[in-house]
Amino acid sequence: MKKLMQALVAVFLISFLLLYVVDRLNASSGQTEGSTLTVYNWGDYIDAELIDRFEKETGVKVIYETFDSNEAMMTKIEQGGTTYDVAVPSEYTIEKMRDQDLLYPINHSKVPNLKYIDDRFMDLSFDPGNKYSIPYFWGTVGILYNTDEVNGEITAWNDLWKPEFRNKILMIDGAREVMGMGLNSLGYSLNDTNEAHLQEAKAKLDELTPNIKAIVGDEIRMLMENDEASIGLVWSGTASELMGTKDNLEYVVPEEGSNLWFDNMVIPKTAKNIEAAHAFINFMLDPEVAAQNTEYVGYSTPNKKALEFMPKEMVEDKRFYPPAHMTERLEVYENLGPEMLARYNELFLKFKMHRK
Repeated sequence: MKKLMQALVAVFLISFLLLYVVDRLNASSGQTEGSTLTVYNWGDYIDAELIDRFEKETGVKVIYETFDSNEAMMTKIEQGGTTYDVAVPSEYTIEKMRDQDLLYPINHSKVPNLKYIDDRFMDLSFDPGNKYSIPYFWGTVGILYNTDEVNGEITAWNDLWKPEFRNKILMIDGAREVMGMGLNSLGYSLNDTNEAHLQEAKAKLDELTPNIKAIVGDEIRMLMENDEASIGLVWSGTASELMGTKDNLEYVVPEEGSNLWFDNMVIPKTAKNIEAAHAFINFMLDPEVAAQNTEYVGYSTPNKKALEFMPKEMVEDKRFYPPAHMTERLEVYENLGPEMLARYNELFLKFKMHRK
C-alpha cells in the first residue's frame, strides 16, 4: 500500500510539473488567454459585423473597448490595469510608445496580408520598417462647410477669420489640431517649437474667437448634421461620413497645409494573446474585410487591394484619396516631447479660456 501511495504521489507531482511547463511555454508565446482577445480602439472605428466574423472564423472571443484620445489610451496601457492585445494609436503616439518600450515587435511572417498595404504608407518616420505597427486608416484635418450657408468657396485656413462667419464655426477639442491650424495659417509648421511662433499662433487664434460657436468632441458630427453650425474643423473621416448623408456639405484641405495622420494597429507589451493579436491584425488587412470596414468607418484605407472592392465614386474622390503630389504640403504630427506637448496644451487651454 505504501508503494502504491508513493507511486500515486509521484504521478501527481509529474502531472503537476508537466502542466506548469506547458503553461509557462504558452505564456512565453503569448497564448495564455487563447480564447480571448482584448482590442482597444477609437469609438465607432470598426464595423461590428467584422468582429462577429473574426470570432466565428477563429473561435476567439473579442473584448472590445474604446478610448477618445491618444493620451487616454497610452495612460491606461502604461498603468497596466487592463492587458490589451491590440490597440490603435496615432503616429506620434506610436513613436512615444516605442521609445518607452510599451510595444511588442510584430512578426511580419504572421501577417501575410501586409502585402496589400500601399508602399506610400509603409516605413514612415514614426516606425521605420513597421517594426511595431501596421497601417489601419489614414486621413487629413480640414474644413467642412455648408454650401447653403457659405457664400463662395472656402479654400484656406485664413478664410475662417472673415467677419461674416461670426458664431458659425465648430472646432475640434484638440491642442495639436487647433494650434496646428493657427501655425499653418501663419505659414509655420504644425510641429513648430519656436516660442515666438507659438505665441503668434495663440494671438491669432484669440482673434478668431468671435467666429467660434463651440469647441467640441465627437458631438461635432451631430451638430453639423443638424445644421447647428455652418463650418467645422474636422477629420476627413467625419467629413466623409456627413457628406454621405447631406448633399450641402463640402470638405477642403486648406491651401496653407494641414495634418496628414495615420492610425496603426499595435500589440502592447503587456498583451496576453500575441498569437491571436497577429491573427486579428492579419484579418483586418484582408482586402474584402478592409473594404467593408472602410465603407463603414468612412476614413481612407491604406489597403490598395481593398480599393478594388469599394465603390468607384469613393476611391476616385480626391478629397479623401488625394494623389501623392497633393499630399506634399501636408505634415505628420511629430512627437514633440513631454515639455513641448505640455506647452501646446497650455496655450490651447489659454485660448479656450480667452473665449469665455
